[in-house]
Amino acid sequence: MTVTLDTIRAAQARIAGHVRATPVLEPVGLLNPVTEGRLALKLDFLQPTGSFKVRGAVNTLKSLSAEQVSRGLITASGGNHGLAVAYAAWMGGAKAVVYLPRSAPPAKAESLRRWGAEVVIEGSVFDEAAVAAMARAQEEGMTWVHPFAPESVINGQGTLGLEILDQVPDVDTVVVAIGGGGLISGVATAIKSVRPQVKVIGVEPVGAPTHYESRKAGGLVTLDAIATAAGTLAPRRSEQLNYDLITAHVDDIVLVDDQAMYAAARWLWAECAIGAELAGAAGVAALMNGAVRVAAGETVCTIVCGAGTDGVT
Repeated sequence: MTVTLDTIRAAQARIAGHVRATPVLEPVGLLNPVTEGRLALKLDFLQPTGSFKVRGAVNTLKSLSAEQVSRGLITASGGNHGLAVAYAAWMGGAKAVVYLPRSAPPAKAESLRRWGAEVVIEGSVFDEAAVAAMARAQEEGMTWVHPFAPESVINGQGTLGLEILDQVPDVDTVVVAIGGGGLISGVATAIKSVRPQVKVIGVEPVGAPTHYESRKAGGLVTLDAIATAAGTLAPRRSEQLNYDLITAHVDDIVLVDDQAMYAAARWLWAECAIGAELAGAAGVAALMNGAVRVAAGETVCTIVCGAGTDGVT
């Protein structure tokens, strides 16, 4: 399996009926952060478990053999991917084990347990939880599901890009939050393969600029530390496939601080009745603070990728 338009379309067929084709909302009013152009919000937080991550997890489940599923699924996550793997395991009648870092919101752990997953808290950041989870996968023979690097995950996330092109056919710019890079890798590949003139811009926290610094360095870097409340956007290091796809297809990467994400989450709640986690508000934050500028007559779409209340409570 690779990551191409054909493999993303195959993933779209594979996951049909198991994930939702989520709607697009166009905000109106004086407080719209896009004043010169048109804003479309792709509401993928309306997926089962509250984030886009089910696309990649379900595509992975459907790509595994029955024997691999029977051994149980194990992963590490800031929360959303873990929930998606728990959902996929529930679909497949398999055991799910999810390692979370201590920085993950307690509500994520509670939701995971409701989906029947075993939850293990390990390490202060995602990368430390991942090391522990991979060790257990090897020891117990479970099937490891990486949150952003596998081709099956990236192809599943890329289906979101195909939906945007169908729902917003005149889109000029797509703004995507970046954690490890699975979402933007798939979305950018899909969009650039169909309409290469559409700009794709990634958004990272100031306190977790993994791909921003990697792009500056010309290769993957490992951050010394993480300093953001947006835990689902906070790996210290990405993977080579994500870096390569982002290098090939993403036009720019910009940074937003936590306060900008909090302000965007509050706007989404007050003006659109959308409860977004900080990661889900990152794209709107980049539009509100001018990190991404929209010209007159331009149509920009940003993905509200995760539900939550951490931005408004």
